[in-house]
Amino acid sequence: MQVRIGTRKSKLALWQANFVKSFLEKHWSVEIELVKITTTGDKILDSPLAKIGGKGLFVKEIEQALIEGRIDLAVHSLKDVPMVIPEGLKLGAITEREDPYDVLLSREGLKLRDLPSGAKVGTSSLRRQVQIKKLRRDLEVEVLRGNVDTRVRKLKEGLYDAIILAYAGVKRMGYEEEVVEVLDYFIPAVGQGSLAIEIREGDERIEELIKPLDHFESRVRAECERSFLRELEGGCQVPIGAFAQVENGKLTIKGFVSDLEGIKFIEGEESGSVEEAREIGRRLAKDILSRGGEEILKEIYGG
Repeated sequence: MQVRIGTRKSKLALWQANFVKSFLEKHWSVEIELVKITTTGDKILDSPLAKIGGKGLFVKEIEQALIEGRIDLAVHSLKDVPMVIPEGLKLGAITEREDPYDVLLSREGLKLRDLPSGAKVGTSSLRRQVQIKKLRRDLEVEVLRGNVDTRVRKLKEGLYDAIILAYAGVKRMGYEEEVVEVLDYFIPAVGQGSLAIEIREGDERIEELIKPLDHFESRVRAECERSFLRELEGGCQVPIGAFAQVENGKLTIKGFVSDLEGIKFIEGEESGSVEEAREIGRRLAKDILSRGGEEILKEIYGG
């Protein structure tokens, strides 16, 4: 039995696709081929994501290959997957979540709170930018695009004093020893740390194949966070973060919406049972919207 996995060509994307490939080969007698696909997000490296269309840029071409039957499943970083899945496709599995936090790497080994005034901090994410600004208005926050290797190289070349990356990607690319600080006081991106395996609806053969990869708790947390984001209708143009955790059968989500400067920063928390994961996410979104989130969205979208 042959299975074709669609993936981006970046080193991190290939690590993720090979992780799924190895898992499936161990569990089933299948022959797996990686089909490498260049996405729009990979082609445009000189603009902030918020300006060129956001998340879908890293998955659109791969989803098209899935719809057309050129691949059997796609492996994405869950945080890159838009809230609306194209008709005929679905998220067949969400893998066990790696560490979801952001991390700081700095040239002088200084933590975020200890960086000198005016230090340049690089990140591609509005969500990270506003959380830096909220904490340290005296730092220069600059846009940093490119894969993990490129970003670390730019730090070492002295173009930045510090950079912020997702811990999961840093671990997967072997840069864990470079981490100066785990930013566990930042609210991560929705789904950060999990992989999403996208398949065609009704493809029972592939659905059965990937079932062992689906991690119940990680899926519950992802559904809660994604439902929060869906209710806000937030794209990459709006700084939004959400983080759900399960403890003793209780699901709790923290989330925020901010203006672009981190001045109007509205956060909140909701909890309930794991069975109502999506409802908890929606509830938090409605609460934040009612406390000024709606005005922020209108300002950013020019409504």
